[in-house]
Amino acid sequence: MEILLTSILLGAFTGVILALTGAGGTIIAVPLLIFGLHLVIAEAAPIALLAVCLSSAAGALFAHRQGKVRYRAAGFIAITGVMTAPAGIWLAQKLPNVPLTILFALILLYVAVDMLRQSKRQNDQAIAEVPDCRPRTSSIPCQLEYAGGRLIWTWPCARALAFSGATAGFLSGLLGVGGGFAVVPALKKATNLPMQSILATSLAVIALISLIGVTFAAILGGMNWAIALPFSAGALTGMLIGRIFAARLAGPKLQQGFAVVAMGVSVGMIIRLFWIT
Repeated sequence: MEILLTSILLGAFTGVILALTGAGGTIIAVPLLIFGLHLVIAEAAPIALLAVCLSSAAGALFAHRQGKVRYRAAGFIAITGVMTAPAGIWLAQKLPNVPLTILFALILLYVAVDMLRQSKRQNDQAIAEVPDCRPRTSSIPCQLEYAGGRLIWTWPCARALAFSGATAGFLSGLLGVGGGFAVVPALKKATNLPMQSILATSLAVIALISLIGVTFAAILGGMNWAIALPFSAGALTGMLIGRIFAARLAGPKLQQGFAVVAMGVSVGMIIRLFWIT
């Protein structure tokens, strides 16, 4: 009963953080499972991946209703991610906990620093004042035909999106992270999509890749369903609750606060690892 309650509470906290900060959510799920339930990376990753899948799918459905998801781009990136996710899951089952934990801590630190940098660049402009799409330039491989139109597919475009999908898929399987920190920058660099469409498309990609990752983790026997199901239910509930308050609470200051906490968590993971070892 204690483990069940702890799983639900940790999942709910993950969902609230996702709703308020937009932090792929879920990258904080693995540290919570490690500290809260004393799991190792290989045990925590599939559980976090299930929470990633459900919460990202819910977010993508919300975005779908607003017409922001680019289906062709999302599907193409997800296909390349699906090819590499099983390799990441297999490798996570083979590698020792120490290098996996260090790698995860470094990625968490990178995400925190990037979030801190991004939040400092934000201004107080309303969403309605943001242009429909970013300007077309010759340096962007994937460009829209026109504002609100389709992407013009070229070989450089397909190559850039495929690389981001392969990276996100492998890391999602290996570490249980959604891969948004790889997909979002890739879409920003490779396309002139508006930021809202980039985030919505990223959610769809993460949901698809995570679904395959969860499936393979279950097949390989790496999923602890007794923890995964209540944790994921808590994450969904927390995200829905967080969305109610997101408009009033979310913003650059909150993101900066989360980034600082994430930095501390990444350092704490490494310290804890060698303290126990």
